[in-house]
Amino acid sequence: MDREAIFAELNAEQRRAVEAVRGPVCILAGAGSGKTTTITRRIANQVAIGEFEPHEILAVTFTDKDATVMWERL
Repeated sequence: MDREAIFAELNAEQRRAVEAVRGPVCILAGAGSGKTTTITRRIANQVAIGEFEPHEILAVTFTDKDATVMWERL
């Protein structure tokens, strides 16, 4: 995924979280607000800029459904 696609259609708050390459980020939002999109795009951005290799990232979710969605998007 190229950098333009990573940031496409993100709102200002999502963009800020995706741009945060290092350190923890708390993403607190209601259902259907784009949390999974924000998390997967943050991971994609970290890989795209060479900050991390894909095998160096661990993403944890609370449900099997979310895990499946994240796996498919990444």
